[in-house]
Amino acid sequence: MFTATSLIPVLLASVAGVRAGVQELWWDITYVNNANPDGLFERRVIGVNGTWPPPPIDVQETDSLIIHAKNLLDTPTSLHHHGMFFNSTSWMDGAVGVAQCGIPPGDTFDYVVPINSSGQTGTYWVHAHSSGQYVDGLRAPVVIHPTNETYKFDDEYTVVLGDWYHQQHDTLMQEFVSIANPGGAEPIPNAPLMYFAHGSSYLPPISGKSPSPVTAATGFNENATIPFQPGKTYKIRVVNTGAFAMFYFWIDGHDMSIVEVDGTDVQAQPVDMLSLAVAQRYSVLVTARNDTSANWAIHANMDTIMFDKVPAGLNPNATSIITYSPSVSTTNLGPITTYTDIKDTTLIPYQIVPQLPPSTKTIELEVVFDTMADGTNRAMFNMQTYNSPLVPAVFSALSMGENATVAGAYGPLSFVVDHLDVVDIVLKNSDAGKHPFHLHGHKMQIIHRAEDYTSSNTSLNPPLSEGQVNPLRRDTVQVGSMGSVTMRIVADNPGVWFFHCHIEWHLEVGLAIQLVEAPLEVQARVASGSVTPPQFMYDQCKALGKPTSGNAAGHNSTTDLSGLTEGPFPQNNGWHAKGIGAMFGCVLTAVIGMVTVTWYSFGGDLTEEEMEREALTKQEAKERKGRFFGLVKAS
Repeated sequence: MFTATSLIPVLLASVAGVRAGVQELWWDITYVNNANPDGLFERRVIGVNGTWPPPPIDVQETDSLIIHAKNLLDTPTSLHHHGMFFNSTSWMDGAVGVAQCGIPPGDTFDYVVPINSSGQTGTYWVHAHSSGQYVDGLRAPVVIHPTNETYKFDDEYTVVLGDWYHQQHDTLMQEFVSIANPGGAEPIPNAPLMYFAHGSSYLPPISGKSPSPVTAATGFNENATIPFQPGKTYKIRVVNTGAFAMFYFWIDGHDMSIVEVDGTDVQAQPVDMLSLAVAQRYSVLVTARNDTSANWAIHANMDTIMFDKVPAGLNPNATSIITYSPSVSTTNLGPITTYTDIKDTTLIPYQIVPQLPPSTKTIELEVVFDTMADGTNRAMFNMQTYNSPLVPAVFSALSMGENATVAGAYGPLSFVVDHLDVVDIVLKNSDAGKHPFHLHGHKMQIIHRAEDYTSSNTSLNPPLSEGQVNPLRRDTVQVGSMGSVTMRIVADNPGVWFFHCHIEWHLEVGLAIQLVEAPLEVQARVASGSVTPPQFMYDQCKALGKPTSGNAAGHNSTTDLSGLTEGPFPQNNGWHAKGIGAMFGCVLTAVIGMVTVTWYSFGGDLTEEEMEREALTKQEAKERKGRFFGLVKAS
C-alpha cells in the first residue's frame, strides 16, 4: 500500500533523457502469418513492419506525433488514435467514411497528432478504423507522459487486454450478418489476451518458456510477467483493446487505487478490481509487497455474460504473474464468485472543471436491435441503422458552402451543431446487453445516469442535476441494459466526429452517428490558412474511386441522396395485402369445405370422374398462376 504522502501531488519530471519535439514513426502495415499469441491456433494477423503485436507508442505531452502509415495490405486501411482531439483537423482522425476514404494499397498517409497543443496526457491506444481490421490485430497502446506527474511512483507498466479470434474478421462478419443468425448473436472470442509494455517495448516471455516463434518476442498470458521490487510503487496502466468482451482485472495479494480514467487524472480511489469495457482505460497505483517469498497472479477475465453462449473448451480467463523472484512459486488465490463494475460517476477528476452550462442542443439516441426485412439482425439508433456515406462527411463539410449546416445533406443519423453549442447526448439503451460508446474528438462530462430510463421511480431514474462541481470526464462510456447516460460537451472542436458503440460487431451493423460540428467554422479556418487538409487525402480518395465533394451521395444538393445506401429497415409487421389475400383464401377454402361436407350430409353427391376433373382443373389453375398463398412456385 502506498503511503498517504505519496498521494500528495508532486512535481515529478517525466522519464529522463527523452527529448521533446516531433516524434516520427514509420509504420508499414503488413500481414503477418502464423501468429499464435494464445498458444492455441496459428493465424494471419495485421501487424506493423512485419511483426506482431504493433509496437507501443510512448511520447511526451510536449511532442507532436507523426506516423507515416504505409499500406502494404491488399485492401484499404486507416489508423485512429483513440481519444485524441486533433484540434480542428478531424481529417486526421482516421475513421473511414467520416474523416477519410482510407489508405489505398501501396499508398502512405501521414497522420499528424498534435499532442503538444492538445493538453492531453495519460493512457490511449491506436487502432485500425477500417473494415474491422483491428479485430485482426492492428492495435497498440499509446502513453502520453506529462511534464509533471500528479502522483509519485517508481516505475510504470502498461497492461494490454484484448479478446482474440482464430478466424479472420471478414469470415466472422459474414456469419454474424446472416439470415442464419436472425437473433444477432455476436462472434465469441476464442481466448483472452494479456501482455505488457514498458516504455516503447513489450515485455518478453518468462525465461525458459518456448512460445510460438512468430510472437516469441512478447510474453502472453501464462508466459507473461511484470517484475516487481519490494516496497516500490508502480503505475499500472490497463487498456481494453478488444472487439467485444468486457474485462475484469485484479492482482492477487496487492491493493490498487485508481488514479486515471481515459486520460483524466482522478483523486486516488481504492478498488479491488477494475471493470473495463472495450476501449476504456484505467491507471492504478500498486505498491509492491515487502517480501520476496512468493510471486502473485494477475487476473484478466472476460465477462461471459455478454456472450450468447460459452463454448465448451473456452477458457475466458487470462492469468499472468507478478514476479518478485524466479525461484519461488506463484500464489493464485483462485476464482472469485462476484464481479464488480466500477461506478465511474463516483470518481472525481483531480483538476476541477465545473459542469458545463445547461445545454443549448440535445441529441437523444435510443439503442435498438432487431431483425430487419432482409432477415439479418442490425443495430439502430432511433430505429435507423447507420451506413457510411459515399463522400466522407468531412469532405461534405468542406465543400457544401452554406448548405454544410443542413444535417440532411450528410445522410441519416447526422447531427449538425453550431460553434460553441453546449450539447447533451442522451443515450438510452433498450437492448438486453451493455454497450460502450465512444465520441471522437472530445472528452465528455458524465452528468447523469439512470438504471432504468423508463421508470418513474427516482431511485432508478433520478432527475438531472445542474451545477455539479466536477463531473467525471472520459471518452468511452458504458451503458447497461435499460440504462441511460447523459454526456455533455462544448462544441469547440470544429470538424466531423464519429459517435458509436465500440463493440466492433455493433458498429459494423449500424450503431453510430455523425456529429457535424461547426462546419462553417471549419471552412473559415481552412480559408484563413490556419489549418489545411493535405492534398494526398483527395488523391487517395480518387485512387479508390470515391468522390470528395457534395453531399453524402456526391450531389450538390441538400435533399438528393440518390445512390446512397440506406437500410435495411425493420420488418413491417401487421396485416398487408398479401397476408390479407392469403387469409381470405384460407377462409374461403374452409367455407367451401364446410359447404361440401354439408352437401354430402344432405345427400348431395358427385361422381368420382367429376371430382377428379374438378381437382385437375384447380391444379392447372394454380400452376398457371405460379403462386399459392403468396409463395413463389419453384422453377
